[in-house]
Amino acid sequence: MTDATGPIARQAGSRSLLTPDARTKKRNAAEARFRAYGVAAIVTAVLALCFLLFTIIRDGHSAFQQTYASIPVTLQAEIVDPEGNRDPAEMAKVYSMSYGRILDDALTQWIEAEGIEIEGLEASDIKGFFSGEAQATLRSQILADPELVGTTVDMTALTSSRVDGMFKARVTEESAARDAKTSPAQIALANAMKDRGALVTRFNTGFLTKPDASDNRAEAAGIGVAILGSLYMMLIVLVLALPIGVAASIYLEEFAPKNRFTDLIEVNISNLAAVPSIVFGILGLAAFINFAGLPRSAPIVGGLVLTLMTLPTIIISTRAALKAVPPSIRDAALGVGASRMQSVFHHVLPLAMPGILTGTIIGLAQALGETAPLLLIGMVAFVSTYPAAPPEGFFDPASALPVQVYNWTQRADPAFFERASGAIIVLLVFLLCMNLLAIWLRRKFERRW
Repeated sequence: MTDATGPIARQAGSRSLLTPDARTKKRNAAEARFRAYGVAAIVTAVLALCFLLFTIIRDGHSAFQQTYASIPVTLQAEIVDPEGNRDPAEMAKVYSMSYGRILDDALTQWIEAEGIEIEGLEASDIKGFFSGEAQATLRSQILADPELVGTTVDMTALTSSRVDGMFKARVTEESAARDAKTSPAQIALANAMKDRGALVTRFNTGFLTKPDASDNRAEAAGIGVAILGSLYMMLIVLVLALPIGVAASIYLEEFAPKNRFTDLIEVNISNLAAVPSIVFGILGLAAFINFAGLPRSAPIVGGLVLTLMTLPTIIISTRAALKAVPPSIRDAALGVGASRMQSVFHHVLPLAMPGILTGTIIGLAQALGETAPLLLIGMVAFVSTYPAAPPEGFFDPASALPVQVYNWTQRADPAFFERASGAIIVLLVFLLCMNLLAIWLRRKFERRW
């Protein structure tokens, strides 16, 4: 007994436990290296993310600004109202291109009135100074108020993408000398107007509200239709995927018998979660467009395709949330007389709600950024009109934010690439808001329970 309870005698020649031996030093060095590798991996990932965000913001922040020219414009009656009747129906027969002459004459008169002399300035430089959208805007103003005909008004007109690019470091004198759509003289004219306060660069609200524009009007392109189309599709996905996914998860986890059939269903659900998204696009093209006859490039088709793609994610996350609820909750509810359904819907489901909502929002965020399935159902088409309000708008042509980004990157004008980066910023803001909403909902329900 005394030998067992007394101090253990140190053997002759043994080392102290406080002094690390060679093997201990080797293990400590390996652990230190592993920690260094982990820190290096995290730092590399953060630097890569920062570089990505910096590149996107650098290339896309200028899309939220646009250059406008403010000059007096004389609305010549012989151009806008040849008949002289001030009849909007007759005036509507005048094409927008005719209004370009009014803007060109107004700019020419302003240059003469200001005494500006620019060497090499030609008529083509003045003609290409304003955007084609400015002609359409002027035409709409005159048709809305025919009494403006014959008067002189101070108009703020949208400039061309080349003029706008001069103040965004996108167009320089060297590039203008090689570009057929601009010239160094046009740059000099823009700088002269800027010095006299006739040109101003301000926040571009049209980028967030206007629809897409043609290749010749890059400065007028916006993501308004794409934002609306994405919201319509997310609404369809939320209405369909959430109840179906949660109901399927509850049945498989709480009520379904454990046999080969349910095992087969679970395996297929896991496999569907790993299927490439373009496969769902092929399925939507075959089932919803070719077979069901739904219109191409419509939010209803995009929403159905994204619903099929999101369902496995919602089912897997919901089942994981249900499994995380302790079995004692179910046993306690059954022990006090609750039915199987009451124990699930009154106790288990509320406790699993934070995980369910988090998985659902993450699934929606993933669907919001999908491009490949939407390309196959025709949502890459050029859409210049807004869809109507629901439910009719679900069947009208529309676009989506990721598809709009893809579409703009395929066009030649550098202004489209600028707008593509700006659309990515808007998309990232939406994804950030959805993830913040998921975090808020999870914490809200966790505090409640």
